[in-house]
Amino acid sequence: MTAPKPSSLAMVPFVSVANMMKLVHHIGIEPMLRDLGDYIEADFKRWALFDKTPRVASHSRDGVIELMPTSDGEVYGFKYVNGHPKNTRAGLQTVTAFGLLATVDTGYPVLLSEMTVLTAMRTAATSAMVARHLAPKGARTMAMIGNGAQSEFQALAMKAICGIDRLRLYDNDPAATAKAMRNLRGMGLELTACTSAEDAILGADVITTCTADKQYATILTDNMVGSGVHINAIGGDCPGKTELHRDILARSSVFVEYTPQTRIEGEIQQMNPDFPVTEMWQVISGAAPGRTSARQITLFDGVGFAIEDFSALRYVRDRVARSGHYEMLDMIADPDDPRDLFGMVQRAAGPAVAA
Repeated sequence: MTAPKPSSLAMVPFVSVANMMKLVHHIGIEPMLRDLGDYIEADFKRWALFDKTPRVASHSRDGVIELMPTSDGEVYGFKYVNGHPKNTRAGLQTVTAFGLLATVDTGYPVLLSEMTVLTAMRTAATSAMVARHLAPKGARTMAMIGNGAQSEFQALAMKAICGIDRLRLYDNDPAATAKAMRNLRGMGLELTACTSAEDAILGADVITTCTADKQYATILTDNMVGSGVHINAIGGDCPGKTELHRDILARSSVFVEYTPQTRIEGEIQQMNPDFPVTEMWQVISGAAPGRTSARQITLFDGVGFAIEDFSALRYVRDRVARSGHYEMLDMIADPDDPRDLFGMVQRAAGPAVAA
């Protein structure tokens, strides 16, 4: 007797790295970034439905490994992600990730997906969605300080969602800037390579900081930042890692995803525990103001939150079936009798052993 064929519920759609890249090009990079921004914004509007907890983190001297779970009561999702800044020296990615969605009523997974590429897309989409609410009206120029793996996604999301069409690039590694310039050539952006952070922010309406080193750093000092700009501070994403001088925070209106997590990992870890911040779901739902004046400095202290990953996985689940860019994995044991798991294992050995 041969082992039974798995049922449809036991077969889980899996989006590999190769298929994720096919899906991105099937949809188009900029349309997908816009779609992801809309999905994330829609989930922020129903913020109260979600389980919320700071990510479960295992920190070491070399980096961090984290689990990021949440549920809206009907679907559960989590992401496994690491952050190891030294990895690039060995030719490895700084960040890798995968994620899963499951139905709450059965606990059965309904999607398994790579999330290294998808995290870069959703991080950029979140930045731009937030900037759509906070950036000065008519913003067209962005300074991108830190030109690593996230930079091109950030630039294209700001273009697709906010209308940014001029990009000023700086990295302390000129090769990183050259890479970003090369990758973004022909993408509809006016590109300028800059020789310093101070040079990069000249005339910028939006300033994005996204560096990799796991340390307290001062990429921007207080005297560098003038009134009226929007700062997209996405590089501070773990304890002991910041990019901005605290005086910038003190004179900015600071917006975060989930306050308990950001106080541990974000730029505001430098500030007193009662330092005032506004959560972005409040702005998006109309419960709190965003930008209120032309001279106001708005600052998004973005560290990444599980609901954004949930939104990204939900988007992939909705789009991937129509695209065909997935494969089915036999992930769930599916015995004929749910109480006879041992019998299923025995029958898989073949007729002689089963006898």
